[in-house]
This record gives sequence, C-alpha cells and structure tokens, in this order.
Amino acid sequence: MFRGVVLGLLFSVGLMSCTDNFDNLNTPEDRIFASEINDARLGKIFAVAQRRGFSAREGGLSFQLSENLFADEYAQYFTTTEANFPSAQNFIVGSWNSMMFDHFFANVATQLTFVEDYTAENNMTVENAIAQIWRVHAYHRMTDLYGPMMYSEVGNAETFIAYDSQESIYMDFFETLDSAVAALESSSKATAAYAQNDLIYSGNVEQWIKFANSLRLRLAMRIAYVEPTMAQDEAEAAVAAGVIEDNADNAMVLTTENSLHGYPAITYIDEFRTASTLVNSMVSYDDPRIDLYMDKTTDESAPDYRGVRSGLPVGQKGQTLNPLHSRIGLYWRPSEVGGANPDMMVLKATEVYFLRAEGALRGWNMGGGTAEQYYEEGIRASMTEDRSNIAAADIDAYINNTSAQIAVPDQWNSPPMTDIPVAFGEGSAAGDEEKQLEQIITQKFLALYPDGGLEAWTERRRTGYPIGYAIIETLDEDVPRDALMRRMPFTSNERSNNAQAVEAAIQILDGPDSPATRLWWDARPLSEYPTPVD
Repeated sequence: MFRGVVLGLLFSVGLMSCTDNFDNLNTPEDRIFASEINDARLGKIFAVAQRRGFSAREGGLSFQLSENLFADEYAQYFTTTEANFPSAQNFIVGSWNSMMFDHFFANVATQLTFVEDYTAENNMTVENAIAQIWRVHAYHRMTDLYGPMMYSEVGNAETFIAYDSQESIYMDFFETLDSAVAALESSSKATAAYAQNDLIYSGNVEQWIKFANSLRLRLAMRIAYVEPTMAQDEAEAAVAAGVIEDNADNAMVLTTENSLHGYPAITYIDEFRTASTLVNSMVSYDDPRIDLYMDKTTDESAPDYRGVRSGLPVGQKGQTLNPLHSRIGLYWRPSEVGGANPDMMVLKATEVYFLRAEGALRGWNMGGGTAEQYYEEGIRASMTEDRSNIAAADIDAYINNTSAQIAVPDQWNSPPMTDIPVAFGEGSAAGDEEKQLEQIITQKFLALYPDGGLEAWTERRRTGYPIGYAIIETLDEDVPRDALMRRMPFTSNERSNNAQAVEAAIQILDGPDSPATRLWWDARPLSEYPTPVD
C-alpha cells in the first residue's frame, strides 16, 4: 500500500513558538497550518494536485516539458521547428528531464500525500477514496515515463527514498482502485466531495466511480502482453463495474483564463508544427476533424495540410518551415480571435470504447459487444464531443471509408505508413486480427489528440501502432532512426541526491538506464513490431 506522511513542502505543520509576534514575523504568508484546514481549503489543495497532476505545475513550461517536447514528439503528434530543441532527435535534455521529475515530487506528491493523510485521519471516506484514485492516475503517468519509481516510500521523512519496481506499483494500482471504488459504492453518494472544488467532477461520486473503473480498464490493457490473464480479469471486472460510456462523463480538468490548458499556454511562442504521422493519416482518410485539429498552411505553394517529419537536423529547422506546414488548430490558441481555452483531457469515452474494442478483439467480455461495435462507438464518441460536433452523415461516411492510406506529397517523399482503411475489418484488415488491432490503435491515436500525447506514445510502445515514420536523424546511438524511444532515463538530480536508490532501481530495469530499455509492461516480442516507415 501507499505510504504517506506530510512532506511539508507546501504546508507548515508542527509546533508553534510561544511568542505571537515571533510567529507573525516567521510564518511565510503562503503557508497553511493543518489546524486551519477546512472543507473548502482541503478542496482547493486537492484542486491544485489535480491541475499539477496533469502537467506537473502551473504555467506553460511544465506542460511543454512533460508533454510537448517529449511525449508528443515520440507519439508523433508534433515536432519542433525550433533549432535549439533536440528532443525529437532522440536526445534527452537533462535539465528538462529533471525539471519534469522534480516538480512532480515537490508539488503533486506533496499535495496528494497531505490530502490522503488528512482525509484518512479525519474519517473523510469519500474524499480519501477520490484522492487515492487521483494518486493512481498521477503516478501511473510517472511510472510509464521512467519505469521503477519512488512510490511506496514517498513521505518517509528520510534522505533516501527507495524506488519500487513498475510491476509492484501496478499491482498496488489495482488494489487501490478496487478498495477506493468499494468505499465510494458504500457511501451515500449524495454530498459533493471537496466542497465542489474538484476540478474534474465537482465532487460527483458516481462520476468518480466511472472514472476509476475506466482507469482500471486502461491499466489492465497496459499489462496485456506481460500479464495476459490478470489483464483480462481486471479489464472484465472494470467493465462490469461500470465505465465511462457517454461524453457527459468525460474526465476533463477545468481551465480558466488564469489557469490555461497546456497548449494555449505555449502556442503563442510558435515553436512546433504538426507531425507527418498525424497529418498524413487525417488527409488519407478525409478525416472531418482535420480543420479542428490543425490550420491550413499559409504558403500558397504548399498543400492545404502538410506535416513535418520528426527528428530534423538543426540545419533543416527554423521559422521558414512554419508557413509551409500545418499549425495546431485555432481551438487551442486563445490569444487569437476565435481561439478557445478547452478543458484538459484526462480520460474520455472515446478511449474507453477503443479499450473495449481491443479487449473484445482479444476475446474478453467487454459488455457483450463486438470489437467492431466498440471501435465504431469510439469514433462516434470522438466526433460528437463538444469540440468536434461532426454531422452524423459525415461520421457514417468516415466509419465506412474503405480507402487505404495514400502518400501525401512532401519534401521527404514520405510513403504511406500502412494499407489499412478506416472501415473495420475491410480491405487489408479483412480476417486479419493484427490489422484490426492496428485499426483500433490508429483511431485511438487520432481521438486522443492533442492532450493524450503520453498515452499515444505509450500505445506505440505497447503495440507498435500507429506505425509512424522513422525520424530523419537520431542523436542517441542506442535508439536508431527507425526505433522508438522506450522510456525516460533517471534524472541527474536523483543520481546526485538519491544515488543509492537510483542504482538499486537500475538493477530492476530490464537493461541499462537508457531510453532504449523497455519497461515492465512493454513486453510484446520485438519480432511482432512493425518498423516505422522511412
């Protein structure tokens, strides 16, 4: 089980001096004492943990580091056109990596530990269960980046904090979700938790139960290649308990003009463009979401939509690329007229349907439907979200599209990545379960855009899909151009400040502390992986 004591980075908790004036002079104004916590303040603390649990901390920088410059590059949603950003060339900038890691443990871990401890000590069963669910979400993102991770010993008040194996962390995830849902199910479900400061569901217990079960389904599918029997058991139990089926129950972190979505906080800098993998997939399939997802090029000599191949050498980057290639859609650019500031996606109905489609393809009981039915429901859920709102006739035309991918003209003469159509089980996917898996994951990739970069990269690592393109240049000799980055290495700060733990963590990795080393759940035989297209 998760072990927690108050970390004290956000809160001052302890004995007070006997001199009132001394207290006033020596108490930082931004500190909150445990004795001053009430429901409203607890809700605000949890809200900060929710916000930071998605992008490490407030502001665009953290989102840029945790999503845009790493996960989005490796998922091939975007690639940078800024010459000084080498992450798309498989180069880990150490300071970026350390900032991402350090901010999580200085902020999210601190806040969640406090909330869990406080709610447990004060018999706040519902709030405690919800905090546990959010802890599973926050930490699964971290372990899916690094592998072994500080987890069970976080908050031990020691200078040495051991890392847990990813396998043991995942086992605790399932136990935690099981007990948290049981606690919520046995509650009255009537009172809004966290005084309605909850940024996702405003304290709605029924919706938190659906989210927890859906998260359990996501994590179950994650282990399908390493623990297939357990994966099936957990997935079937999650679906039977009730998962997200309607966009009204989507888990989205609320944003405001003072707390922007991650992309609006950085799009004004104009340092990246959509990647060829995304653009070519959407153009090939005549995807009706394309005008939402990206702008048309602004150079009359260029096609309407064009992507940039990932991993360009420094000499091929620069602002001259931008007019010739598609930018992220106006929807994510509130600084411009017509732009918006959408809520941040955590887990949505569309993803749940694609998870159920894959489960059904594997022969699991996902609620009685077929892989094709869940696949089509996943597409419909994506295209009927508030941001999309595609006409029913256009959705039907897309679902029934039997055309294979085509080569979209660009300066790299990029060929089609695959021969699969959208129509499930048609064309090259007729009678071929592997091709049908590729269809499911490719459509999930499109539906997760753009907030789901980490999840999309994770699915590429887990399944090999979407196939994507080989990057133009690699700067890591362990990760060739036509291979995938498999993880983030442990940080230099941790190697300095928690060296004993890091060395022990390396011993439980299945290889060296390298971006080429596969995580515990990344267990599909390499012989089954498709090779990114050159």
